[in-house]
Amino acid sequence: MKIETRQEFPNFVGFVSGVDLKKELNDELVKKIDEAINKLSVLVFRNQNINDNEQVRFTKYFGKIEASGNKSNITKAKDRRLSTDLADVSNLDKNNKPFTINDPRRIFNLGNRLWHTDSSFKKIPAKYSLLSARNVSKEGGNTEFADMREAYDCLDDNTKLKIKNMICEHSLIYSRQRLGFDMTRELSSEEIKNFIPVEQPLVRKNNFTQRKTIFLSSHIGKIKDWIRPDSMCFIDDLIEYATQTKFKYIHKWSQNDLIIWDNRQTMHRARAFDDLKESRDMRRTTVLGEEQLI
Repeated sequence: MKIETRQEFPNFVGFVSGVDLKKELNDELVKKIDEAINKLSVLVFRNQNINDNEQVRFTKYFGKIEASGNKSNITKAKDRRLSTDLADVSNLDKNNKPFTINDPRRIFNLGNRLWHTDSSFKKIPAKYSLLSARNVSKEGGNTEFADMREAYDCLDDNTKLKIKNMICEHSLIYSRQRLGFDMTRELSSEEIKNFIPVEQPLVRKNNFTQRKTIFLSSHIGKIKDWIRPDSMCFIDDLIEYATQTKFKYIHKWSQNDLIIWDNRQTMHRARAFDDLKESRDMRRTTVLGEEQLI
């Protein structure tokens, strides 16, 4: 295995070669990949023509899979295109046709275009995400990643002190409200219980590297003991700061790319493409987190 990094950003994003994800990997190689994820936060594997089972097998090297279900999306079980081992972050229905403009599933999925961290809205947030590009759009559809370790390190001392013990509420309700999508109207009172806000610290630390990060996401809707308007202004300012060019990597997808990223140390977002006409088939597996943060 060989990992190349960018000269100007040697500690963020690695490009991996010499690994075939269609094959089973030995423990030593898995350990090296895991160490690289912790160090670089984002790993890019090109030309990996894998199927769902091979993606699931590769994911399980790093922990248990977080099942995709009614706590993560609004797609009914009967309308799923993929197994619950995979999160379907495509623009396709179960017949592989693009969603229509007013389909609630399409509008819900537009939330992926906001800066976020996968599953920060769960009591135990996700560890790694692995996204496989089975079919890509002709234009647009890039994914951007922001380094929350470097963003934390570059904060001024006053801000570090201010956020040191800050607790935030995360929920998909909050991120979808930003798009004007009212989940309380679209879902039953029983279904909405799946999206009750959870509290997470705004600052967390990677136990492997000992580096602190800003645990940010568009899923944040309120800071504990703050009123919501002040909370949103502060969080929006922090997201704007943390996603500056100097903290960011933009990935232009090619078919059969696979990217692993560390949700503990990054934020990401998808970019727009002609989703009413083009088919963008992206399949994500997610590694369960290992600890409840508070």
